[in-house]
Amino acid sequence: MPEFIVRVGTPDGVITERHVQAMSIRAAEEELRQQGMHVFDARRGRMSLRDLLPRGGKIISTERFLLFNQELLALVKAGLPILQSFDIMLERQKNLRFKEVLIDVRDKLKSGIALSDAFATYGDAFPPIYSTSLRAGERSGDLEGVLRRFLRYQKIIVNLRKRVVGALIYPSVLVALSIAMVLVMMMKVIPKFAEFYSGFGADLPWFTQFMINVANGLNTNLPIFLVLCAGGFFFTRRWIRGSGRVTWDRLKLKIPLAGGILHRFAIMQFTQSLGTLLAGGTPMVPAIEIASQSVTNQLMASKIFGMVQNVREGEPLWRSLENTKAMSDLAIEMIKVGESTGALTEMLGNVSEFYDEEIESHLTRIVAAIEPLILVFMGGVVAILLYAFYLPLFQLSNVAQ
Repeated sequence: MPEFIVRVGTPDGVITERHVQAMSIRAAEEELRQQGMHVFDARRGRMSLRDLLPRGGKIISTERFLLFNQELLALVKAGLPILQSFDIMLERQKNLRFKEVLIDVRDKLKSGIALSDAFATYGDAFPPIYSTSLRAGERSGDLEGVLRRFLRYQKIIVNLRKRVVGALIYPSVLVALSIAMVLVMMMKVIPKFAEFYSGFGADLPWFTQFMINVANGLNTNLPIFLVLCAGGFFFTRRWIRGSGRVTWDRLKLKIPLAGGILHRFAIMQFTQSLGTLLAGGTPMVPAIEIASQSVTNQLMASKIFGMVQNVREGEPLWRSLENTKAMSDLAIEMIKVGESTGALTEMLGNVSEFYDEEIESHLTRIVAAIEPLILVFMGGVVAILLYAFYLPLFQLSNVAQ
C-alpha cells in the first residue's frame, strides 16, 4: 500500500506532517479528517527502506534495539540535540540494515517530522508502545523520562524471556536426545536384530514383528517421511501466523503447567505496557489499545482490547478487567485500589512485579518436575524397545529348558 505525506493541523493548533498508508491521496486525507484534523495538502511519499521490508518484520533484535535506546538516552541526558545524537550513533552503528533505517529517520527529522512519527512509519517493525511513548514525551517535553521508562519496560520483558529460555534449555536437550536415540535404534539397531532373527525361520512375537515392520517402513520411506514432516511444519507455521493464530494461542493457554506461565506472562506484558504509557502521559483509552497490541498472545490481546469500549463509556478499569476474567482477584483488587487512590501507574507496576514473581516460582517448580519426568520417559522408551527385541530370546531359552 502506498504512503502519503499529509500536512495537517491538529485539534490543539499544531501544524505537522503525518505519514499515512492508503489506497489514494483522497483516502489518506479522509482518514485524517475523521481523526479531527484539518488537512492542508498531501503528496506521495518517496520509496524508503520500510517499503522493502516484509510486513510486520523485525528490523533488528530486541537486545540491539535496547542498546540503541540506552545510547540515545545517554546522549539526551547529556543535552545533545536529537539530530546530533543520531549523527553520533550512525558513526558507531555496525548493523547495516538498522543503519539505513536510522539514516531514513534522521532525514525525516531534518524535514521537520517528529521523532515519534518517523519511527511510526515503520509500522510493526518496532514496538507500537515505542512511537506512542515518544509522542507523549514530545508533547510533555520529557523525552528523557519517557526513554527511561521504556528502557525499564524493555529490560523487564527481555530478562523474563531470557529466564524462560534458559530454564527450558536443559529439558529441550533431553527431549532432543531422546528423539535421536529412538531414531538410531529404529534405523540401525532394530534392522540388525531383524537379520539375526530371520536366520531362525521361526515366528516372532507380534510386538517384536510390529517394531520390525515400523523400522523397515521408516528406513524404506525415510525421504517421504522427512518431506511430510517438513511440509507439516511449514503449513502449521503458516496456519499459526494466519487464520489459526487465535486458536493456537488458546491451545497454548490450555497446556498443563506451561499454560499458566503463558497466561501470567501476557498479563505482565499488558500491565507493564499500560503503566509505562500512562506514566508517559498517554490517555487511558489509547494506552489500553496500544498495551493490548504489546501482548503476544492474541487471545489475551483480543480480550483486553474488547474492554476498550467499556472504558471509553466511563466504566472503571478494574471493572472492565474483571469482566474479561483474564486476571486474578488479587490483581483486580490492587488495580481497584490504585484507581481509587490516584496511584494507578504505581499499582500497575506492583501488579507486573507480582506476576513476574509468580512466573519465576512456577517456572522453577516446572523445571524441577519436568527433568525427572523426561528421564523416566527416556528410560521407559529404551526398556520397551529392549523388551521387544529380547523377547524372542527369552522364549527360545524357555523352549531350550
